[in-house]
Amino acid sequence: MMRSTVFVRSSMPPEKTATSAVILAGGLGTRLRSSVPHLPKPMAPIAGRPFLEYQLDYWIAQGVCRFVLSVGYRYEAIRDHFGTRYKGAELDYAIERQPLGTGGGFLLAAEKVGREKPFLLLNGDTYFAVDWSVLNAYAQEHEADWCIALFRAGGGGRYMGVEMSPQGRITSMKSGADQGARFANGGVYWVHPRVLEAEHFVSNRMVSLEDDVFPAALASGQRMFGLECVGTFIDIGVPEDYQRAAALLAGER
Repeated sequence: MMRSTVFVRSSMPPEKTATSAVILAGGLGTRLRSSVPHLPKPMAPIAGRPFLEYQLDYWIAQGVCRFVLSVGYRYEAIRDHFGTRYKGAELDYAIERQPLGTGGGFLLAAEKVGREKPFLLLNGDTYFAVDWSVLNAYAQEHEADWCIALFRAGGGGRYMGVEMSPQGRITSMKSGADQGARFANGGVYWVHPRVLEAEHFVSNRMVSLEDDVFPAALASGQRMFGLECVGTFIDIGVPEDYQRAAALLAGER
């Protein structure tokens, strides 16, 4: 379920099916290390299943048939578990031989996606039940370069805060600041492949998605839009939320 204050009808119906998604699954997961010491964060067990399975299950049901997993830390655990196919979907791997950060991992994996259609970019440590057809329609009807699924967050600076115009265009993104209640980045991104042509970052370098890529996109005039979404959201990045994940995801299977 999703809602937005702005939705413009178009004479051209957008595609309803996502064909590809990049999942950022290469982080070190240092904050979760006390709870899951020997696994990459996306493989953290939730009710006996790896967290990544819940994410893949959801997006396969939304129509995604190909995933590129950006992996690094102990990536063998992910590759050995899933292989090259999972429930009919194709899986490919972009392996970081040295840490590249979320932005560097995105750029590396995006080389395997193709430049023909918009694709999804997903954080590997968050689950956000976003309706692809609605996100896709909203992004295309606003001629977006990026469209970010947002949720309403309380105080504190754990999540990147997002400010938008009345039309939904993102005007500011603030990471790590002490902020009050706000729209926050939910880790689900619709990406038009033209952003890769305009990108000036060099591959195989440490780059942050939120602190480097997004500010550069805004500064260069790329059209970034946000859409408020109200589906289930869980971030397993810290032990207390990881412990809550089983209860939140129980109804999503």
